[in-house]
Amino acid sequence: MPDYDVVVIGAGPGGYVAAIRAAQLGLNTAVIEKDEVGGICLNWGCIPSKSLLRNAAVLNLVKEADEFGISFDNLSYDYGKAVERSRQVVDRLTTGVSYLLKKNNVKQIKGEAILENAQTIKIQGTGEKLTSNNIIIATGARQRHISSMPIDHDIVINSRDALDLREVPNKIAILGGGATGVEFGHIYRSYGSDVTIVELMDRLIPNEDQEISESLESAMKKAGIKLQTGTEVTSISTHNNSAVISITKDDTESTIECDKVLVAVGVQGNIDDIGLENVEIETNNSFITVNENMETNIPGIYAIGDVTGKLMLAHVASAQAVTAAEFIAGLAPMPLDYTLMPRAIYCDPQVASFGITETQAKEQNIDFTTGKFPFAASGKAIALGETEGMIKLIVDTEVGEILGAHMIGSEVTELLGEVSMVRLLEGTSTELGWLVHPHPTISEMLKEAALDTTNEAIHT
Repeated sequence: MPDYDVVVIGAGPGGYVAAIRAAQLGLNTAVIEKDEVGGICLNWGCIPSKSLLRNAAVLNLVKEADEFGISFDNLSYDYGKAVERSRQVVDRLTTGVSYLLKKNNVKQIKGEAILENAQTIKIQGTGEKLTSNNIIIATGARQRHISSMPIDHDIVINSRDALDLREVPNKIAILGGGATGVEFGHIYRSYGSDVTIVELMDRLIPNEDQEISESLESAMKKAGIKLQTGTEVTSISTHNNSAVISITKDDTESTIECDKVLVAVGVQGNIDDIGLENVEIETNNSFITVNENMETNIPGIYAIGDVTGKLMLAHVASAQAVTAAEFIAGLAPMPLDYTLMPRAIYCDPQVASFGITETQAKEQNIDFTTGKFPFAASGKAIALGETEGMIKLIVDTEVGEILGAHMIGSEVTELLGEVSMVRLLEGTSTELGWLVHPHPTISEMLKEAALDTTNEAIHT
């Protein structure tokens, strides 16, 4: 008889959630983690970066205090203390995750797991072996090596290095204009760095709606961040604590000189040295192939989170975790629709979205209409001094189904829950427009954008 019903390899936001949900369903469960519980997200990703972003928000608010009739002299700020605070936040949450696992009677095992066969896991170093009816792989992902961007973890760094960097570089180039790139760009610029973001595609956050992307570019330029879009990095050389980046744009070559280079592009699944070859699990481009129930090609072995390459977001990993655990327990979880997963970027202004973009709607020949509402017309936004941004809804013309929501502005990430719930409950833009929202709030803009889809918005 196997030792466990379920063994989870990896205790990130996918792994620990899978373990807890499996235990809740009455399954004897263990989780194996070689580092700290919480994974990259909690320890070296989502949580510490959001702590630093909060510090940046406070600093920027203080710098703009004159607008609110508050003045002072001799402003000083210490980025090292901001990093220390971020580590304190991490420590508090990792302790919490360990407590939750213990509370749910999940066995926690420290070590590196290797699959010996479809039911046996060996712990590297100790030689301990565990057997289980079901194994969930939740090993996450890491930075991919790109030959033109060699990382030395000193001058050329990755996001994990950046989260432990105690001094703000005088001049930094960030390679990659996705979520990680724009968030760190905002943090460093807030603390006085000369920041350049280099993006291969023709715009920042290229997976988001083009109008939202253009709005973010405008805000970042206004903040003094230099942008090099449609630009390829051909090489990086380092010398005497500085770097020279060779770039090409429109067949024209040039260079960027800086103190630090943050590489924020390229990710690969953590599939090495965990014994996948021993059980012949199918992979594709370094990611494990799974079906809608998170099953691999080998019965009894599942994969969740970044290692699947589906959508690299912590809440997606957690959703996949619940799907896998419930399927193992004999339930019938609803298949995940990755196009409707909420996406959030925490730079300033924030970017939040789910569903299809306007460009995608056109490419799919969907009969749609859009509704928009600007922050500049919101009483609450004006009162807060946060008038930059907009909300944009993409709606099916015939029934008013919300196909996509794309937002940029102060705290728009907090609006994703409402608009996602409307979609989940098969609500329409008409119902969202009917709903009485409290005044004055930022959420009122969702109502106005919904009304705008039928030209019925009141305040614009």
